[in-house]
Amino acid sequence: MAENISEVLTGAGVVAVAIGFALYAGLGESATAKKDAYELHASFRSADGVSVGTDVRLAGVKVGTVTRLDLNPDTYYADATFSMKDGIVIPDDSTALISSEGLLGGNFLEIQPGGSPVAVEPGGEILDTQGAVGLIQLLMKFVGKASDSGSGSSSE
Repeated sequence: MAENISEVLTGAGVVAVAIGFALYAGLGESATAKKDAYELHASFRSADGVSVGTDVRLAGVKVGTVTRLDLNPDTYYADATFSMKDGIVIPDDSTALISSEGLLGGNFLEIQPGGSPVAVEPGGEILDTQGAVGLIQLLMKFVGKASDSGSGSSSE
């Protein structure tokens, strides 16, 4: 009987710790993300490989996270909302593009800063965007150019 009670108490302790970790992971991160960050928006022709939680990077350093991704029914573009760390000022002529970590790596949203002295206001939009480019599209362009240059006539 005493063995059963200790097993039940141990199981209850494990469940309590698991619930605590889940609450910390879910609520703790969202509370800190909203407290010291601001939101920006951008629209992309193609957002392949980007989802909620994808990194936003500036000069290779993580400065934010994609918080929302929706299809705009009027433009058929992917509207992305992302949080940026407070203190990171983005010029209004900056570019937002979807970049790849490599052939086998994932995609991330990259901010390339412009040179304007005017900053994008919190809640504002980065207008200059470049969507994801698929590996197959790049290979097809390369193969197409190679076959065009090889099919030229030669005079003998």
